[in-house]
Amino acid sequence: MSQPVVARSELDLPLVVTTLLKGVVYQDQHEKVWSHLLPLRAQVADYVATMGLIVVIDEAEGYAFLRSRPVEDDEQAVPRLIARRSLSFPVSLLLALLRKRLAQFDADNSDTRLILSRDQIVELIRVFLPVNSNDARLVDQIDTQIGKVIELGFLRRLPGEDNQFEVRRILKAFVDAQWLADFSERLAGYADEVAGPVEGTDD
Repeated sequence: MSQPVVARSELDLPLVVTTLLKGVVYQDQHEKVWSHLLPLRAQVADYVATMGLIVVIDEAEGYAFLRSRPVEDDEQAVPRLIARRSLSFPVSLLLALLRKRLAQFDADNSDTRLILSRDQIVELIRVFLPVNSNDARLVDQIDTQIGKVIELGFLRRLPGEDNQFEVRRILKAFVDAQWLADFSERLAGYADEVAGPVEGTDD
């Protein structure tokens, strides 16, 4: 979809920076901000650099966000404006599974929107949980994790459809191949814990 052309004199730098400081800017949700962001990218980058931030813009996927600038060894650290978030294992597991599902979707489809139902998300996670898990309790727990992933901005509940979710493509920027590899090692250990002692042994 083509974006409206904004005259240089009408570009609004404060609007763009303020919106970015609040969270991710999506082309399909923030059309006005997006139309100002692209021609102002250099000014935005210079402005947020004074706060120790960098702006990441992915035009192909249609999103932009701010990230803390890496600090060199000989530099004095700038107080962080973008807080680090410690993720629980269940949330990390859900993110990893959604990222892998997105990669599979991209390989098999020309569509850009991956829509999953709550039942599909439950099935993604079920294989990693003990077989004797209480089903109702399991769904409640997964609902909690889905809510946290929505707060992080990686899932979006479809308007008017409580049990349908869009996997936001910005997930690709945060969960890369190295993150998945590191998490796979943790997942292997977790699988051993879930399996527990083999029946008939004293361990």
